[in-house]
Amino acid sequence: MSRNTVAGWSFILPNFVGFAVLTLLPVVVLFYVAFTNWNVFGVAEWTGTANFRRMWDDASFWTALRNTVYYTVFHIPLTLAASLGLALLLNRKLRGVRFFRTVAFFPYITSIVAIAVVWNQLFSPEYGPINALLGAVGVDNPPGWTTSSTWSMPAVIIVGTWRYMGYYMLLFLAGLQTIPAQLYEAAETDGATPWQRFVHVTLPGLRHTTFFVTVLLTIESFKVFDLILVMTGGGPGQSTLVLSQYIYQKSFEENQFGYASAVSIVLFAICFSITVIQFMVNKRRNS
Repeated sequence: MSRNTVAGWSFILPNFVGFAVLTLLPVVVLFYVAFTNWNVFGVAEWTGTANFRRMWDDASFWTALRNTVYYTVFHIPLTLAASLGLALLLNRKLRGVRFFRTVAFFPYITSIVAIAVVWNQLFSPEYGPINALLGAVGVDNPPGWTTSSTWSMPAVIIVGTWRYMGYYMLLFLAGLQTIPAQLYEAAETDGATPWQRFVHVTLPGLRHTTFFVTVLLTIESFKVFDLILVMTGGGPGQSTLVLSQYIYQKSFEENQFGYASAVSIVLFAICFSITVIQFMVNKRRNS
């Protein structure tokens, strides 16, 4: 074995060992545990597809799946629009633009517990400033937000969009700065309006960035967990219960690791399938 080969393996091996022990091995074990009835205090008992057949009659599973889809369907377009809008506003040569970019990105790195506490205060039906503002503009019965089974998920979506739009704004900013300025100059010379320049120059130039952001947003939306856990706990009732939290409940709270592993595989299959479809559609558009 040559010296270069040894040197190469010495760089790769530590990271590969960490990946194998902390990621690959747990995933392999997960696929086995999903076909067993196992808790941490006993021996895994092989049950075949019983855990997957159990899901068909599990009302809580279907509620969590519907809520996850609900969150994803609204969170993705809202975050795309908000992050792109921010990127367009902050892609100009303005005084203090770096400060405003930092402010927009700050929620992404803020503690999720702090975010949940602050927004729960803002959404408070009794003394929250949001309902006070709605009452001041003539809304007679403002929403109950996180205390209402109808409005709790919209409240979570609003906070999720606010938290993540700064991160995706940076990705759009990077994409905007790769678009040649000559394209805008040529379009303006031809008499194109700002809207026409946006539609025919900016959006096509951001096609690859938008695809990348959409894939990341899809995966992030389907596996949302921490925000809902600390903000609503899945309630009121099961109005904000999502698949990731349901997996947590079944495994760490009810000690049903076999069933929780089966639900995890379903969640993985959903994310994987949608991602494959996104890549296929993107490839067809590029060809």
